Parts: sequence; structure tokens; C-alpha cells
Amino acid sequence: MPGSRITAMGHYQPTRVLTNDDLSALVDTSDEWIRRRTGIATRRIAASDESVTDMAATAAGKALAASGLEPSDIGLITVATCTAIDRCPSIAAQVAARLGLPSPVAFDLNNGCAGFCTALACADHTIRAGAARHALVIGAEKMSDVTDWTDRRTCVLLGDGAGAAVLSAADTAGIGPVVWGSDPTRGDAVRLVDDWHPHFAQEGQTVFRWATGELPAIAREACTRAGLALTDLAGVVTHQANLRIIDAVLRQLDLPESTVVAHDVVESGNTSAASVPLALSKLTERGELSPGAPFLLLAFGGGLSWAGQVVTCP
Repeated sequence: MPGSRITAMGHYQPTRVLTNDDLSALVDTSDEWIRRRTGIATRRIAASDESVTDMAATAAGKALAASGLEPSDIGLITVATCTAIDRCPSIAAQVAARLGLPSPVAFDLNNGCAGFCTALACADHTIRAGAARHALVIGAEKMSDVTDWTDRRTCVLLGDGAGAAVLSAADTAGIGPVVWGSDPTRGDAVRLVDDWHPHFAQEGQTVFRWATGELPAIAREACTRAGLALTDLAGVVTHQANLRIIDAVLRQLDLPESTVVAHDVVESGNTSAASVPLALSKLTERGELSPGAPFLLLAFGGGLSWAGQVVTCP
């Protein structure tokens, strides 16, 4: 097939809102300190009995309903996550069962915060190869399960949620060539520490320096491979790690003021692999990106891995 495009989006966030003032009752921090260092005001926290599968299935169900497809049309389903407790069956297989997908290829993908963009590329390649015509790509995380609530450097960052996209074969490609890779020498920069209760840890300054130093070139390369200039972009959705990182990267790209930029981190925090589809689905739902408009997806995280591509708005 010539390519694929995103035809529908969906997202889900838990109902509980955790504010900066709430966190100041748990650790030595304040609303002013958190906003100044991260830009985050609130984040959503899942209930104790709410799983990654629950959130992924809700987001995927919304995307599937919006696409107008039948469950039997989906030939591939993949869930990008690093917080799944279940090893087998995969979260993707469990979501497929809940949505009534009869016989899709189903697998989970763990590439940290870059997971959704990586999974999107894998699904696009699958459709291009003719192995499926329609795919469900989901990013879902329950970061609260791996949060050290005594560490003020990291507990202020993290939130829970899920976002999903339906991809369909298209005569005109709506997903550009991916730019992806990793720097294994910096694998400890963002990680889950695997002890009796795994928890999120990162080297904040290492991540900031790498992201602000490397992401602008990755963004430019993604546009070049898509045959576009940065000024052709209608919007940019980066991994919602930290508002300071987002703003520093975008300043180097020198985009027009009319470019729509996702700042969902302010209200959702860092939701790892869920952050890009969550932010994108919200922009789409609010009508801030016109159908067919090109926008850049750009993500980075554990590994230290990255992935980015230009796609068109559903």
C-alpha cells in the first residue's frame, strides 16, 4: 500500500485530579516551585482498582467508535506502555478481547516515553507492507504505580492516562517516514528501577541537555523526510515531559506564531507513552487542528530513545 493515515482518535483520563498544593502535603514542595521547574499545575491519578488495560480499552473504544469501523476490520492492535503489570497475555490482547476484535495481531511495545511514536511507525509499516489494512495504536500508562511519592524531584512530574489512534490504509500517505533511534550509553537517564516495587527515576539535567540539544535536529529531519519545511507545519505535539523542555526545543525551531503547540503537560503531567496521543486527541477533539493539516509528533524517553514523524490531522 502507498501508506496509511490516522482516521480517528480517542483518549481517557482518570477522574481524580492531583494538584500541586495536594503534593505539598506529601513532600517538601510548593505550587510555585513545581510550576517554575516543570510548568505542571495538575495531573490525573488512577484509582487503585483502575488498570492500564482499563484506561487503554476506554481510549481505544472511543477511537474505534469515531472511526466508523467494525471490530473485525482491525488487523493489528498494539499498546505502548512501560507500566503494564501483566506480562502475558499482553495489554493489547486484553483490550482486543474487551472490544471484540476477532483475530488481530496483538502485542505490547515498551520504548518508554517514545513508545507511542514508535508503535505508530510499526503500525504504519505493517499497513504499507500489506499485512493489515486497519490498526489500533494505543499509548497507556499508570505512572502512579511506579511513582516514589517521597521523591519531590520525580513525584511532581507524573500522571496517568491513555490515548489511541486508528490507522487505515490510504492512497495518499498521511504518516511520514519515521526518524527514530536510541543512545544506549544514556540508558540510565530515564528508567524504572527494578526492585521489589519498581519506581521511576531519571537524571533530570542529563535529560534536559540531551532533549534541548538533540530534538531540534530530529524535528528538522522528520520534516525533511516528509518533504516539508518547518514553516509548513500546522502544529507540533511533543512528548509532554516538562514545559521548560518543550519551550526550549520550540524556540530553536523558530516556528511561526500560528503554529499550534501542545501544552497538555500543564494539566496532565508526564504520562510517558500516553502523552503524545493524549495531547493529540485533545487538540483534535477541540478542533484546533484542521483535517488534513500536517503536524509533527516528537517523543523521547527511556533508553534513551526517540521517535518522530509528520502526520496529517484526522
